[in-house]
Amino acid sequence: MIDLDSLRQAFANRFGGEGVAFFAPGRINLIGEHTDYNGGFVFPGAVTQGITAVLRPNNSPTVRLYAADLKQECSFDIMSEEGPAVTHFRYIYGVVRELMAAGVMVQGFDAVYGGDVPLGAGMSSSAALECCFANALCDFFGGRLDKMTLAKIGQATEHKYVGVKCGIMDQFASMHGREGALMRLDCRSGEFQYFPWHPEGYRLLLVNSCVKHELVGSPYNERRASCERVAALAGVEALRDCTWEELETLKPQLSGEDYRRAYYVLGEVDRVLSVCDSLGRGDYETVGHQMYLTHEGLRRDYEVSCDELDFLVNEARRLGVTGARMMGGGFGGCTINLVRNELYETFLAEVQATYRARFGVECQPIPVIIGAGARQL
Repeated sequence: MIDLDSLRQAFANRFGGEGVAFFAPGRINLIGEHTDYNGGFVFPGAVTQGITAVLRPNNSPTVRLYAADLKQECSFDIMSEEGPAVTHFRYIYGVVRELMAAGVMVQGFDAVYGGDVPLGAGMSSSAALECCFANALCDFFGGRLDKMTLAKIGQATEHKYVGVKCGIMDQFASMHGREGALMRLDCRSGEFQYFPWHPEGYRLLLVNSCVKHELVGSPYNERRASCERVAALAGVEALRDCTWEELETLKPQLSGEDYRRAYYVLGEVDRVLSVCDSLGRGDYETVGHQMYLTHEGLRRDYEVSCDELDFLVNEARRLGVTGARMMGGGFGGCTINLVRNELYETFLAEVQATYRARFGVECQPIPVIIGAGARQL
């Protein structure tokens, strides 16, 4: 978590007096990638890295923002139909507008915020930002919205104000996270279940490729359109409801690309359920095997990996890591690795050295601790 004292001081310097601090986390996703917008299952957990904001109503219609780590400022009127042009400020503008549409009497406020979620790493810094402000503003202005509604406000912000047609997983995990637990979410029904995460003998490690990806206007939305075309042909609301038999029946009507996208999604839905069963038995070797299968599907069928991510996963396999795959929307970001304790230090040293030798840049190891969801500090 970013240093709260420095944010409080920045708030006092810029706006005078004190504000109230709120936090919302980023997330990891053990397995279940690109299944959320297809109505399938995901298996995320909140992390200890996130976005922290110090806020205070200012009794005006104006929102005044300062992004401390970016050293950028912005102001906008809450009734503005346009809002700011800079993307990270638009996340907050969108949350304001969506809360107002949901009946929350949002007024102007001052805020200083910052975070320690690596940008572009696939850990959902944008969802953390949305959920931090949604939770804070709902609290400040008397909203009576539950966590899932606030998560959907964050999702709507992505759709309407930023242009990413994301599913609900990132915002759900940021709002509902629980320390020491992962969550299996049914993205169609909204039902979820907590699974204790205390894997004795194993550790989770993210390795950031430090390849930045920008999902706005990217192939991310094209993948979603592929899935929607297959679902429409199958006569189902979401691709998750298409069976393997139906997909094979439809294959002659599908482009090769659409078929591969759907093939990956159906396999990933099955893999999430397999991982849940394996965790119940304490079978982490099967969990790891399913993670490798997911990466292969994302590389070959969904085509959202890249050379750097493939290299990191191949290195993990070479070094004996139990499971590894790319995590997040793709086209850069992190791999998530399930590493036995006795291999952890060796893997850490080896993968940094070989990545540097191959690409001439440093990768960034990020140890993972499963933490709590959005909250006032």
